[in-house]
Amino acid sequence: MRSAVVLAGGRATRFGDADEATADLDGEPVIRRVVTGLGDAVDEVVVNCRDDRRADVEAALSGLDVRFAFDPVPDGGPVAGIRTGCRVARGDWTFVTPCDRPFVPAVLPKRLFEAAEGDGAVPLVSGRARPLSAVYGTTAAVEACETTIGLGSPAVSDFLARLSPVTVSDPVPEHASDEFDATAALCTSRDQSA
Repeated sequence: MRSAVVLAGGRATRFGDADEATADLDGEPVIRRVVTGLGDAVDEVVVNCRDDRRADVEAALSGLDVRFAFDPVPDGGPVAGIRTGCRVARGDWTFVTPCDRPFVPAVLPKRLFEAAEGDGAVPLVSGRARPLSAVYGTTAAVEACETTIGLGSPAVSDFLARLSPVTVSDPVPEHASDEFDATAALCTSRDQSA
């Protein structure tokens, strides 16, 4: 079984007062686009979010087959979200992605699942590792998160340093590489429409 964890537990400061998960993108919540965009690349989707956003995120995903993993301690950062989501995920491998990347192509998790060895597969896009759009061994990810958090670090780089994933250079077509930076475009679009 292949799982996905969609991280939606942050405060969304890039979006001002709006919640990034439920922000509107062409008439549809951003998080809904992320979940439906995964297509058949995964067998289950787990959405990690804060309990105080539960109703809004559930409404945004109404009718979709998703499971939820609510943060026991809010605002713990992406490492805490990965831990919480992977604890609920049933797959041996889990694709982790933030809720603010609605244009990442479904081919990305497929290629990363195929390439995964050791503790997973992390894409290198334009020479940069993208650990928040990567596949991890579910158990290994939970253990790395526990160690990272236990040592007092919220840093994704510290989480990644505790794993041994393969790297996959440019796993998506060149034109799709820009989709990793779609958050900036979404924020700019929102600011211009305000």
